[in-house]
Amino acid sequence: MPATFVVVPLWQGSVSARAMSLADGATAIQGDLPSAATIAVDVPAEAGDSLGTGVRRYSALRRVRERMEESLAGVPDWAFTIGGDCSVSLAAVAHASRRTGGDLAVLWLDAQPDLNTPESSPSGGFGGMTLRAIAGDGAEGLALDEATRVAARRLVLGGIRAIDDEEQRFIDERGVAVLTVDDLSDPAVVVGALEQTGAANVFVHVDLDVLDPSALAGLPYPMPFGVDATALAALLRAVSARFPLAGAAIAGFAPATPDAASDDLPTILRLVGALTSGARAARDGAERVADAEPESDAERQADAV
Repeated sequence: MPATFVVVPLWQGSVSARAMSLADGATAIQGDLPSAATIAVDVPAEAGDSLGTGVRRYSALRRVRERMEESLAGVPDWAFTIGGDCSVSLAAVAHASRRTGGDLAVLWLDAQPDLNTPESSPSGGFGGMTLRAIAGDGAEGLALDEATRVAARRLVLGGIRAIDDEEQRFIDERGVAVLTVDDLSDPAVVVGALEQTGAANVFVHVDLDVLDPSALAGLPYPMPFGVDATALAALLRAVSARFPLAGAAIAGFAPATPDAASDDLPTILRLVGALTSGARAARDGAERVADAEPESDAERQADAV
């Protein structure tokens, strides 16, 4: 079955001055998705309280996680989550882990590794703790439990360009695979790293700041020397054609204005299409190359923009 799109305009995990624009970004992407295959998760307007956890807006994040889990429980196949900030991948990975019985690797494409804890985070923003919570560490009610967490040896980071001290310690001590921006230009390198995890299924997380800022204007944390959009699309297509996708997420779109959103949407929809068409190719048993004809609704719409 094709993916179900789950749109979550979550902004409370971000501490950027443009955090609330992340909700606008998710809504903008939703406008170009097939409505019959899209579910929207209601996100509270209020910021929420930390409740002594060291996580800013913790109460809102907990509420959204619960609402996401309710929505994901009704998804018949794999879910493609559209954020909002990176926090949307927490419940999405938990759902994918349950679907696969824990036989799951996570490909985390992001300018930052998001491996802080409430104790080490310099900001208290949960977006910078999300992958660590996926590995099972963090605030109660957010960190994944033993049944759904993903072991560090099954995490593959790609395009990381800013690492805090605690994140580097975790990477070094746990042997987390880290791929450079140059590595992302060779899909075989990324596929090989995922094969080394031993997992049969993959969850792909894309924070759009993995891209070079020249590719996309609507980034809350633009960071130079990122991956080219064409190379990223080719990579996503190759990964989703090689492995069964247990889930995927795109996060981090914060357009300054509706017009600016329109300028960026063709690039984002091309990434959506690369994942969905690659997954379709894998199910059909077809072999496709990066410049194959688009097959998904999202990619056809991207080409028409």
